[in-house]
Amino acid sequence: MNEMNSDWDDLRLFLAVARSGGLAAAVAETGKSAPTLGRRMLALERRLSCTLFRRLPRGYDLTDDGHDLLTKAAAIESQIHPLINPAFDQDTLLIKISAGVWVSHLLCEAASELIGSDKVRLRFIAADELTDIGRREALIGIRNQRPSEIGLAGRRIARIRFAVYAREESVATWARVIGNTPSARWVKDATRNARVIEVTSPRNALDLVLAGTARAVLPTFIGGQIDALKQISPVIDELEHDQWLVTHHEDRFLPEVRRVIDRIYAILEANTV
Repeated sequence: MNEMNSDWDDLRLFLAVARSGGLAAAVAETGKSAPTLGRRMLALERRLSCTLFRRLPRGYDLTDDGHDLLTKAAAIESQIHPLINPAFDQDTLLIKISAGVWVSHLLCEAASELIGSDKVRLRFIAADELTDIGRREALIGIRNQRPSEIGLAGRRIARIRFAVYAREESVATWARVIGNTPSARWVKDATRNARVIEVTSPRNALDLVLAGTARAVLPTFIGGQIDALKQISPVIDELEHDQWLVTHHEDRFLPEVRRVIDRIYAILEANTV
């Protein structure tokens, strides 16, 4: 029995690394450190006398043997999970959605609409850095440019615009988000001689604006929907960009994923003008 538990634990860790596309991405799911996961994968390869992964600078790619084991391990998982967790539903699909802070905010508000009647579990990844959809760090991503990576499919959603907002035009202090996004760089350049309050989260910049303490650059689909705020600048031309809905070419044909993609598109098309 102990040997069976040990074998399943190795397969469980293998599934996490294979599905995440690397060690770092599997840490949160497994509770193991990246070095521990690396050692366990090497030990599993030695025990099976085959190479399961191609170890690349940006993650792990499955070899043919790895894909073989993934299919078999997933079948074992579907049999074991109901035994060790009666509440487990093997038909529930985890859909990870990666987007910037403001789009994530919009999608979270519409989460029940995104799920609909499908058996899916949503996981929102709010980050300005791009997640690697090719390696399944996210299943669906909202990006500021057309995907160029092989194997990714993109669908243009809308044109995103930015402007300066405040409660009153007389407010001189700026909320400056520390970061490397185009809007953060624009504010940094525009406020070199101004009084600023620095924040690490765009959401906190909005908090300062709502409090009447500062002005900030916000997407028009956020600032324009808040009655208490005034747009005190024209649209900032250099920050305009197209927004793209991106997914892996293969994943987009899964029925549940297709429906969530269509719902995301409809929500963003209607709310980001």
